[in-house]
Amino acid sequence: MALGYVRPARPEDADEIARIQLATWRVAYRRILSRHVLDNLDEAYLARRWSAAVQEPPSGAHRVLVAVEQAEQSYLVGFVASGPADAEALAPGEPADALGDGVVAVTDLLVEPRWGRRGHGSRLLAAAVDGWRSDGFDRAVAWAFDADEATRKFLTGTGWEPDGAARALDVDDMLVPQLRLHVAVPTEAA
Repeated sequence: MALGYVRPARPEDADEIARIQLATWRVAYRRILSRHVLDNLDEAYLARRWSAAVQEPPSGAHRVLVAVEQAEQSYLVGFVASGPADAEALAPGEPADALGDGVVAVTDLLVEPRWGRRGHGSRLLAAAVDGWRSDGFDRAVAWAFDADEATRKFLTGTGWEPDGAARALDVDDMLVPQLRLHVAVPTEAA
């Protein structure tokens, strides 16, 4: 296990978060999304969005956390973003109140592949759960690509299960299937 820790993202982290997102997507999703889509992602645009997410979150329950690898130098190696479940967490045709109150949605949970399998994903998820618990959430949901076996295995290995909801994202005229996973937020630290 690597030496590392998780902390809240800072405004100056936005460029690194965008870089990690692009690097991870281009490796992890290369067989899921077309090369054209991955090659045309705009890192500067993503950095601006992450900067806004960190500096101006819609609520105090919206969080971006980063994983830091400690060695001779420290490196940002991953991140998790979450917030109260909204319309983006719903499956097609689900009513607005389908998930109920007390549900948090994970929008991103990524560790750059070259830093994988070193405990960073687990640390990110544990820190996120601590925040969810303090915010009073009792359940979490996350969408994963059907073909993203690594994410599905990671989440199911930590107790998440598919909840039966599915959708297909229209990405550059290609439908990419996803399934939604969920987990109860423990009422106290394990």
